[in-house]
Amino acid sequence: MSESERKESLHAGAVEIEKAIKEYYPETDPLVLKKLEKWKSLKFGLLMHWAPSSQWGIVESWSLCSEDEDWCKRKIENYTEYKRRYENLKKTFNPVKFNPEKWANAALDAGMKYVVFTTKHHDGFCMYDSKFTDYKITDRESPFHANPKANITKEIFDEFRKKDFMIGAYFSKPDWHSDFFWWQKFATPDRNANYDIEKYPERWQKFVKFTHNQIDELMTYYGQIDILWLDGCWVRYYSEKELEDEKKNKNFNICRVQNQDINMPLIAKYSRVKQPGLIVVDRAVPGPQQNYLTPENQVPNKTLPYPWETCMPMTPGWSYEPGLEYKSARKLIHLLVDIVAKGGNFLLNIGPTSEGDFEDDAYDRLKKIGEWMKINSEAIYNSHPVAPYKEGKVCFTQLDNGITYAIYLADESEDSLPEKISFTKFYAAAGVNIQMLGRNQELKFKKTAAGFEIEIPESIRKNPPCNYAWTIKFSK
Repeated sequence: MSESERKESLHAGAVEIEKAIKEYYPETDPLVLKKLEKWKSLKFGLLMHWAPSSQWGIVESWSLCSEDEDWCKRKIENYTEYKRRYENLKKTFNPVKFNPEKWANAALDAGMKYVVFTTKHHDGFCMYDSKFTDYKITDRESPFHANPKANITKEIFDEFRKKDFMIGAYFSKPDWHSDFFWWQKFATPDRNANYDIEKYPERWQKFVKFTHNQIDELMTYYGQIDILWLDGCWVRYYSEKELEDEKKNKNFNICRVQNQDINMPLIAKYSRVKQPGLIVVDRAVPGPQQNYLTPENQVPNKTLPYPWETCMPMTPGWSYEPGLEYKSARKLIHLLVDIVAKGGNFLLNIGPTSEGDFEDDAYDRLKKIGEWMKINSEAIYNSHPVAPYKEGKVCFTQLDNGITYAIYLADESEDSLPEKISFTKFYAAAGVNIQMLGRNQELKFKKTAAGFEIEIPESIRKNPPCNYAWTIKFSK
């Protein structure tokens, strides 16, 4: 992924936050509200982008799109030939190392509590046994179709559900394989439907029905689903004013801005008949079908007044690309703490390889996060933000019973704690008990002219309970 893509991702996330603050629609269904509260308490989840394109080690789907961006350039110039080769990847996709139990165990050990899996990305390839397309992992042309675990989505959901994970189904609203979305009669200038929907409404309604049918399959045959995580925000309903504004402000590469209404209210209604209390996340489309917000590749600089999660890949790319650098365990733990201290959840993405496994670096990061969580997780799960949220290198969280945590984020060069940790915006109440998680020893503190400070004894400084960040607990 290039620097331009990273900048674009950050820009898109920033725009989403600014719009969402003004346009978030609170949910009213008591079953959904109950599930949202549970989801908010979990804090840490796993997202996976995976498709036959992992054989090429490229960004998923986007090289099919005719938008001219450096991060999705095609290796051959003939688009027709490129698309033919890309779609034929299903005939060689054979992830024989696929072991969802291994992934579920690694995620559980890392302290993750929910999973969102890409059942279908924009390229239209289904990682489940859809009856409405042959472009799927279970098709007879796919060498993996005879494997007992061929229905990959079902296998993943079943294994993670056994470990008590909340289950999320990522589903792309655009489908660049469907002739009802990208009609072969026309060229494909951009990410949108490539024909005039007002001129050909019957064709669009066939796409709407196709989309509803595929989502209904997931809601019907794949056990309890907790989250329907919909991507592709350009496929949406616009009011006349919204449509005009979008046409005026559109990105240069997004040419055919038009109403691409797939009737989200009906999708949500019928999905909840099959899955009562289902959380629906129609990403970046302000409205009742966006139960929580998903700033992408960034962390807000303050607490937000609604449910939200930062979604971010462990490498610079969402899909498997060989040679990409993984974020360090320190960076990932600090991200988790910063996000949770601001009231959000952290959905961390890993792209499996074409063989059906994570790279060693991914397992290494999960293991190190898990080691940290074993000591510090009580400051993460079920917590909420508490003022001053952050002071210097210290983030704050609090439980409903009033227990408060101060999490010190150690710099790269810090392998041990300082002798004293000082606060000017946060104060300890009289009679409070102060301990460091992982060390059964009460810490001394004293008031200062500027606030108060905690003394860290040499025995803890020389033998800290964990790496990367240390948690101080305030309880009565």
